[in-house]
Amino acid sequence: MTYAPDKATQPALEIFKRFDVDTQLALLWFGYLDVKEQLQPAPPESVEAPGKAVFDLIQNLSHEEQLQAQRDLLQGADNEISKAYNAISPNGRLYVWLLLSKGIEDGSIIPVPSDYQLPSETDEFVAEIKKLEFEQRVSFLLNVVQEVR
Repeated sequence: MTYAPDKATQPALEIFKRFDVDTQLALLWFGYLDVKEQLQPAPPESVEAPGKAVFDLIQNLSHEEQLQAQRDLLQGADNEISKAYNAISPNGRLYVWLLLSKGIEDGSIIPVPSDYQLPSETDEFVAEIKKLEFEQRVSFLLNVVQEVR
């Protein structure tokens, strides 16, 4: 299924951009946990193959390098992985983050520390995201992968 960006989620995106990169990564992780039961990823080959290729580049790194690679994706670093990521479609980028989240779950990607707590300044943002319908949450994530860099 292909999702188009939703302008209604733009205010949430602007707030998201103000958080530091590690908070952004945590929000993406917790966002995945919130919607994972509703996800039914069956991307077309044009999304799956390039997304998997970028994921594989990250998965083959050490845990510390995996964390840095994820930070680099959000910050738009000028390196091989970020260039490969930026060369794929927005839906492909979203698929990369889905694979990263699944990798965190299965232990192939550096985990979020078990005692990690989101900063209190994210409470209002999280409450706003939870009000969104599933499709709008996915649209928000699509906006993130297109605009946060």
